[in-house]
Amino acid sequence: MNRKSIPLVLMLLAGAVTCIITFVKKYSVIDKLVALLVVLVIFLILGNVLRYTLDYFDKVNEKKALEEGEVIEKENESEEDAESKEDEA
Repeated sequence: MNRKSIPLVLMLLAGAVTCIITFVKKYSVIDKLVALLVVLVIFLILGNVLRYTLDYFDKVNEKKALEEGEVIEKENESEEDAESKEDEA
């Protein structure tokens, strides 16, 4: 899944909501810009944290899947060895 756009989309949505709220409440232009800047920076940081967290969980899950796959293969090899020994006897 493409997660590069998560921070950008989160920032845009938060910025749009902030613009609408500041427009409805009739803030001054300076107050609107300051509020928008603060919201964009906060949601950029939150979006990046979310993306890195999801990437970390994917790496952990892939690592566990690989480890489980190796265990299954080793068990199959030991069963095949036991069967070949029984055939020889």
